Amino acid sequence: MMRHEPPGELVLPQDGEPAVRVRRASAADLDGLLTIEEASFQSDRMRRRQYLKHLQSDTARVLVASAGPGQLLGSAVLFLRRGSEVARLYSLATLPAARGQGVAGHLLQAIEHAAVLAGARRLRLEVRADNPAAIRLYERHGYQPIGRYRGYYADGCDALRYERALF
Repeated sequence: MMRHEPPGELVLPQDGEPAVRVRRASAADLDGLLTIEEASFQSDRMRRRQYLKHLQSDTARVLVASAGPGQLLGSAVLFLRRGSEVARLYSLATLPAARGQGVAGHLLQAIEHAAVLAGARRLRLEVRADNPAAIRLYERHGYQPIGRYRGYYADGCDALRYERALF
């Protein structure tokens, strides 16, 4: 059964660094979400209308990571399906200046937590085959390859499919 949890905040401290705060995104974050999208992806970008739809959906979770008010560092989008124990990480992105600082890992942990709260037992995702940093992140977090989609992205790049049991 799908439960709609209220927006909340998860504070994840980093050694010697300011805390990274991960919270549910709101419509007030739209400009920041689009900035992250533009800085992170050359193609296959989400548009304002898509983000608005996901923010209002009971079957999607949009999370943002920040180092303080108005300082978004990254975002993640989770899709849930009623009656399914499998959730899908649709998107995970960080600003170039925030890469290598653990922001993506914190977002991934928060997405996994949101998926569990919604009743998911497994999380699936697709990642560009030419993105070794993202592939390393997912494999470090226990994701296992389960397939490949040829020509999945708009520019013809393949996608690797990964999955992880959440508990």
